[in-house]
Amino acid sequence: MKKKLISLFLLGTSLYVVSVIALMCLSSPVHADDECVCSTGQDESTCNAAKLSCLEGKVNQKKQAANTLSNTISIINGQIVVQELQIKQTQLEINKLNDDIQQLSVRIAGLNLSLNQETEVLIQRVQANYKSSRTNALDSVLFSSSLNDFFRRLKYLQVAQQHTTEILKAAESQRITFDQEKTLKQQKQAEVDQKKQKLLVQENELNKQKTDQQVLLQQTRNDESRYQAELEKTLAEQQALQSIIAGNGAEQRVGDVNQGDVIASIIPGPSPCSNGAHLHFEVAQNGAVFNPAGYLKPIDGIIWNNEPDDPFGFSGNWNWPINDAARINQGFGMTFYARVRRAYGGAPHTGIDMISKTPGDHTVKAVKSGTLFRGSIRCGAGQLRYVRVEHKDGGGLSSYYLHVNY
Repeated sequence: MKKKLISLFLLGTSLYVVSVIALMCLSSPVHADDECVCSTGQDESTCNAAKLSCLEGKVNQKKQAANTLSNTISIINGQIVVQELQIKQTQLEINKLNDDIQQLSVRIAGLNLSLNQETEVLIQRVQANYKSSRTNALDSVLFSSSLNDFFRRLKYLQVAQQHTTEILKAAESQRITFDQEKTLKQQKQAEVDQKKQKLLVQENELNKQKTDQQVLLQQTRNDESRYQAELEKTLAEQQALQSIIAGNGAEQRVGDVNQGDVIASIIPGPSPCSNGAHLHFEVAQNGAVFNPAGYLKPIDGIIWNNEPDDPFGFSGNWNWPINDAARINQGFGMTFYARVRRAYGGAPHTGIDMISKTPGDHTVKAVKSGTLFRGSIRCGAGQLRYVRVEHKDGGGLSSYYLHVNY
């Protein structure tokens, strides 16, 4: 009776604990990522792939939402989770390939042993056939003790030849299978090497995303109002740039200038649509923008201020538009500001932001000879000043120099 009461007590306690846990789970906030679950019975690789697809969809949905700091942080967090799942998926694929290679190695070893044995038997059989071939039918008749003995000898020769043929076929089949398995093993080993390279790229991307996260929080100080104020400036600058390239800036023709002539000076501090002193250098032709790094000549000693973006190369022959070049604040294309902060509404940065390494040197020079224009355009609460040089014999190619005085 006591044992029965104790059992009932333990059962009741267990049910109570389970009920409390269930209530806690129901009352806990459910994250969006928690909705990406696997179907019952899925293996780990299939489950991981399903989660990956689900989370990628959620990240893309967030990218379509309003550009707020909290949403941007959520996107980065989602991308980090996606990247971690991609790394896990690649590792699972590598593990599967290694298992396949191990099984192939065992099969190849077995085939090799079997092939050696078949070869030995075949050699013995060939030798026996050679000896028996020297005994002709007449010998069989002469040396047979009876007609039955003759037919028995003849049957033996036929069976021996048939057995030799079967061994030859088996050996050839083993050889073909052996070669196929070896080829398959080599293919899978090459695939493992490719997956390892892919894994390295994914791990580097994960580290970059984590750095993006840290830099974003550091720059914005996790302050939504600060983030929105900076976003407003960059979007206004982008719109102003697009209008300038489209020929909508208020410009005045100054005259001809030569390569290296001083044409303006960088504003030494904040200016309309700019948080601090820098030259935005841009190259365009017939409304299309081009990466200035393809026009400026390579130089030594560049200082990169554009963390967490990677340094990039220069491959042109133009002289630089500033003295003692250069400190690079931001490059061309999908920079940190463009890809993470979505500073330009999802569009790339269309120029290179730079300043002289010499403090206080704000000189701006023409990179090529041509016709100088001075212009301005509305940007935020003020007028963004710029100069443009229309290059001689450039087929409409112009260089633009923004955030300057003239």
